[in-house]
Amino acid sequence: MPPCAGRAEPGVPDQYLKNAAFQSRSEPAHDGPMVPRWALDALADVYDPCCREKGISVVDMGLVRTVSEDAGNVRVELLLTSGWCPFAARVLTDVHDSIARQPGVNAVEVEIVWDEPWTTDRLSPAARRQLRFLPDPAAVEDRDAYLASKGLKP
Repeated sequence: MPPCAGRAEPGVPDQYLKNAAFQSRSEPAHDGPMVPRWALDALADVYDPCCREKGISVVDMGLVRTVSEDAGNVRVELLLTSGWCPFAARVLTDVHDSIARQPGVNAVEVEIVWDEPWTTDRLSPAARRQLRFLPDPAAVEDRDAYLASKGLKP
């Protein structure tokens, strides 16, 4: 049983939980994303520096594509929001260190993957709400009045 199994992870994007719940530590990856619950828990306090002040983790940002483990050797695949991210090295180090601290982990490899673009579809519902700068247009009866109340020009 993986470390941290059975702990709830509210707000985790569905794509992460698709194959994640209560997976054996040595079970091979399935089709689609595989992020075991213990890895989600471990990465819940790891932040892209751009989102740290808002408390949005790399999990909620949808940056974690896969986590696979075989006999204590863990491989993490990350997506970046931009190929120009100046904090990529920091995120890689923080993810590595967080996974390496988990019980039963002997070695960690963290890699940025470029064959899939990151999109806002990967954001958790909580992250999406926090990053929304303007309200849903349907929620604003008078656009110009709303913008004026915020000191913005229509």
